[in-house]
Amino acid sequence: MTRLNATVCTACKRREAFFYRPYSGETLCKRCFAESIEAKVRASIAKYGMLNFDDRIAVAVSGGKDSISLLHVLAEMERHHTRASLVAITVDEGIKGYRDEALEIARANCKKLGVAHHIVSFRELYGFTLDEVVARTRQKGERELTACAYCGVLRRRVLNVAARAVNASKIATAHTLDDEVQTILLNIFHGDVSRLSKEKPVTDEAHPKFVQKVKPFCEVPEKETALYAYIKGVKFQGTPCPYASEALRNDIRVMLNRIEEKHAGTKFTIFNSIGRIRPALDEIAKKDDFEECVECGEPASRGLCKVCQMLKQVD
Repeated sequence: MTRLNATVCTACKRREAFFYRPYSGETLCKRCFAESIEAKVRASIAKYGMLNFDDRIAVAVSGGKDSISLLHVLAEMERHHTRASLVAITVDEGIKGYRDEALEIARANCKKLGVAHHIVSFRELYGFTLDEVVARTRQKGERELTACAYCGVLRRRVLNVAARAVNASKIATAHTLDDEVQTILLNIFHGDVSRLSKEKPVTDEAHPKFVQKVKPFCEVPEKETALYAYIKGVKFQGTPCPYASEALRNDIRVMLNRIEEKHAGTKFTIFNSIGRIRPALDEIAKKDDFEECVECGEPASRGLCKVCQMLKQVD
């Protein structure tokens, strides 16, 4: 957030500006800034064809700034689209001293907005918390995968199962521009062309058991979701996950922020560049032919799904 004394908002040309957007040159007052975020979300939804007028949308709400802000934006939009419905899903991974606070924040925001709230846990679906998964794998000396690697795969499964259980037609996740660009670079660093082509603002319909995911914040910088929550007086969890520092993603985040500070708009350039070459990537990337896992019955690109493979390492 940047305080701009005696500078007039370039949008309304009336109120005093309090925020400067380096990548666009705009100076915005609080009201116009908040409206600009809501407009960005509507524009992304329209641009990528994310939602239909009668969708039942499951919003993945972790309790952090991004997901809480998205919940508030979509709840406001839902009021003007009476045939659409909204439900919130929070995944409890079982991270001691971290997730409990987030659960309370998610509950409070859902209650305030009148949105039905469902909590699903790793223990409920897998019999383990993430803390137990990490402890067991480290005890066995298995350090090839980080806690974030396990969490990412297991969380996606829980969220998908929960969305099906509440009859959702779409899952809305709060991936910001920063998240999207970090993922692009991660896949490049790993040489994973297949995943580079699959990571999109709207996921492909690959299997009937996969609920389609949409990312309404994909063109909103992470700093701006936090500022939106601040302006709206929305409480969110500010404590970072204790496992986050282990991941390569964290190093990429730091690098990108340093580049963006010197060269405003870099994140948008990367995001848009991949969007332009994605059709070519689709041509060369290996397409997954999903079947059903021989053990759990969930979608799998081979006999045993990734989740079941991971759980065998934990047992």
